[in-house]
Amino acid sequence: MENNENDTLNNISVEQKINQVNESIQRLQEFLVEKRLAAIPSIVYESIGKASFVLPIIIKKISQLIEENNSLRALAKIGQIVNSTIELDEVLQKVMDTIIKITGAERGFLMIKDEDGELTTRVARNWEKESLDTEELSVSKTIINRVISGGQALLTTNAQDDPRFMGQDSITNYNLRSILCVPLIIKNQLIGVIYADNRIRSGLFTKKQLGLLSDFANQAAVAIDNASLFNSVKKALVEVTELKDTTDNIFESITSGVLTLDKQKRIIMCNHAAQEIIGLNSKQMLGKSLDKILPVYDSYLDIYIKKVLEKNQKIIGLETSFQIKLYEKKIIRFSLSPLKDIQKNNQGIAVVFEDLTEIKRLEGQKSLFQRMVAPAVIEQLDPNSLALGGQKKEITIFFGDIRGFTSFGERVPAEGLVSVLNRYLAMATDAILNEEGTVDKFLGDAVMAWFNAPIPQKDHTLRAVRAALSINKAIPLLHQDLHPDVRLKFGMGIHVGEAVLGLIGTEKRLDYTAIGDAVNTAKRIQENTVSGEILISQKAYETIMDDIIVKERNPIFAKGKQEPLIVYEVLGLKEIQ
Repeated sequence: MENNENDTLNNISVEQKINQVNESIQRLQEFLVEKRLAAIPSIVYESIGKASFVLPIIIKKISQLIEENNSLRALAKIGQIVNSTIELDEVLQKVMDTIIKITGAERGFLMIKDEDGELTTRVARNWEKESLDTEELSVSKTIINRVISGGQALLTTNAQDDPRFMGQDSITNYNLRSILCVPLIIKNQLIGVIYADNRIRSGLFTKKQLGLLSDFANQAAVAIDNASLFNSVKKALVEVTELKDTTDNIFESITSGVLTLDKQKRIIMCNHAAQEIIGLNSKQMLGKSLDKILPVYDSYLDIYIKKVLEKNQKIIGLETSFQIKLYEKKIIRFSLSPLKDIQKNNQGIAVVFEDLTEIKRLEGQKSLFQRMVAPAVIEQLDPNSLALGGQKKEITIFFGDIRGFTSFGERVPAEGLVSVLNRYLAMATDAILNEEGTVDKFLGDAVMAWFNAPIPQKDHTLRAVRAALSINKAIPLLHQDLHPDVRLKFGMGIHVGEAVLGLIGTEKRLDYTAIGDAVNTAKRIQENTVSGEILISQKAYETIMDDIIVKERNPIFAKGKQEPLIVYEVLGLKEIQ
């Protein structure tokens, strides 16, 4: 800025010196005319006359050259500013300050069309290089609209007297006088205008200044286009970065392990779950070949990786077990899919895997539990409600014992004994679970179960009796597959009463069982049965007497009981009328 001011001072000095010479010549001419000295040749008078005539023309030409030089310097400076940064608002503010200084405008505006086609003021500056307040943004919409519709620059030296704008409210109300307005055109599309005015002086602007402003508009259009492109790229970069961050977060939050491999089976990416399952961190895996760091996995997956790469198809649900340590085995499920780029070209493999070891262990436990508790009961259980401790509840207790099994065991080897025992107990368990009873435990050749817990059952005693009758009914079918020497029967006892039911033990070893005198009573009744007999207690009989056919038996003098137990032998169920 200082250099431009010095250049301007130098230019002014030249012009002043020429004016001084002109004044000296005029004074000399006046002197000679007045004195008319004979000693001076006439040619001197003629030369001085010609000089006084030509010198004003030279001065005018020099002034024009100085003005053009200043304009070219300003335009060059504007170009430097426009190309100095791609932050558009900063560029336009500096350039607008320069335009105001060159043209002598009071105010300058740069307006851009928004997405709806409405003009929005991007820059508004005054001659003091200050941004204008909202109340100072009044401009001639008439002139702006004419420039937009015609696409041509417009100049008026005094808008108040210009016949083109007579009667226009905006010009009259705002007392507008000298106005310059040029269009902003980018790629043959008019996107806005540059507007400059002076509300005090008339005749301020010239056609040269209009040309200068038009040249600036062309450079400003380039700056806007570059800045818009830059902002678009910057916005896209932000969106891509945000998308990558989101993808990375999702990738890391996936509970399944994920490895991405290139075609040479080098590991490109691995998430946190993969590191946990494999037992290696990312630094140990990234860039390494699968067969080098995970040979056990590679030996299993190699053939499937080749298939995916060759056929470009997914392979889902591969399941296998790995011996990780001497006493540790992992069960892993794999899924493989092609890893493709934007052009759908295969760049490698995505391997998703899950550690099913714990799940399989729990499934095994559930399977074992299902052999003790009916599946329908399991579905209704809430594990969170099963707290350590017991609760008193009325239940129907069932005891079944294989009659003659002790003596039978003395004649049969242990291996054959277990096989026969399991077949009888499995048959009894199925009958109990079909009635949604709960198998508590197996006591040698006996089975203990109960009904009405953990899920309430209104007909729990009848369910127990039906289970016992089903066992007797299934015995002949079982005998068809057994040698006559191993054809045995159950003796079964049923009682109804209160028992403490719940989780007994510690947090590490729990037993869901029933404890109480009612359990002992059912056991004593069963001990007094004969082969194939079903005995029920007095209370059990009274509960379902309308549903069963019984025969009264002699009272039982059970061990530990002061009073004899009244019992009934169940013969069958009454037909429903």
